[in-house]
Amino acid sequence: MRDRKDAKRVKNIDGMHGLMVHVKPLRADSDVYINLKIDVTKLVKYYEKINKKDKITYFHLFFTALGKTVFNRPLLNRFVINKKYYDRNDVVISFVAKHEFTDDAEESFSVITIEPNDNIFSLKEKVSGQIKDIRSRKLNNADEFMDKIGKLPKFIKSIIVRIVRFVDNHDLIPASLTGDSIYHSSVLVSNLGSIGCGAVYHNLTDFGTNSILITIGEIKDEPVVINGKVEIRKTCEFGANIDERIADGFYFAKSLKLFKHILQNPELLEESASTKIDF
Repeated sequence: MRDRKDAKRVKNIDGMHGLMVHVKPLRADSDVYINLKIDVTKLVKYYEKINKKDKITYFHLFFTALGKTVFNRPLLNRFVINKKYYDRNDVVISFVAKHEFTDDAEESFSVITIEPNDNIFSLKEKVSGQIKDIRSRKLNNADEFMDKIGKLPKFIKSIIVRIVRFVDNHDLIPASLTGDSIYHSSVLVSNLGSIGCGAVYHNLTDFGTNSILITIGEIKDEPVVINGKVEIRKTCEFGANIDERIADGFYFAKSLKLFKHILQNPELLEESASTKIDF
């Protein structure tokens, strides 16, 4: 029952989930796609109020809400690798950022560990700092490793990728590389709304330990019926892809309800990420 550097082995798995990793050994076999549209009218008002004194973005708000959700719903921080279950030691959220908004601009990994006492203000500083480093073209360890491997001849790349998959399955990759890898994070998030795109469903990968991928769409005005009357509300669509082996449908549904609750009560974002939320 050996632990990994970044996670503890789960010892008491029920029979169904113990069998599931053999019936569906690959993460790509276990994709569950969930679409969620949330009324974010209150969040928009909160953003407009707080942005007057603290320069935040909607991504900062969504990023913080995801972190609080994972802290409150710990099974979301579980992963399967080599047919074994693990609970991650830290809440880690990642994203990919372009150096510039141009077709040929490079992309870089950004990985942020959320501490229990983090909130919207501290995470805004962490996210902004990472993006500033990316825009100044500073590559992290994972970026540099992939850049070097990606330029090798095809047959060498194929061999190296097989070796990397093997050592990853047996927790032999140095923490200096996995710590900067989006494929080893709790949640990988893609902010498509920032480029005027709607939420899409993005596949998980069988490399690494990432079990949840979420895309964020644009915030739009939509007519909504409230108490029999039509009102124009601000809405945002989310596309979630989750490895179904880490929990069950009820757990996922309740987790999404919590995420919705946080966005519709944005003052909660000012509390510590680990603060228990009753809803």
